[in-house]
Amino acid sequence: MAKAMTKSQILKTLAERTDLPKKQVVAVMEELAGLAYKEARNGFTIPGIGKLVVVNRKARMGRNPMTGEPIRIPAKRVLRFRIAKAAKDAVMK
Repeated sequence: MAKAMTKSQILKTLAERTDLPKKQVVAVMEELAGLAYKEARNGFTIPGIGKLVVVNRKARMGRNPMTGEPIRIPAKRVLRFRIAKAAKDAVMK
């Protein structure tokens, strides 16, 4: 299995493919990340890739792995990333 690309490899590849300076690519990626953090609670979509959404997770029962005794896991809000159908189809062919 191939290794995942590092952040610097991604930035270098994007800079080469778009003929933009690496500094500009870094700035765009940082702005995209900042915008995603700010707008995630309303749902943030990256077209063709996926969507960040906040989901309410229900309370449930779990087990303490050390003792085996049942414990109650409280309800909470979590951030999820839903993959776009186009991305899923492209990767899973």
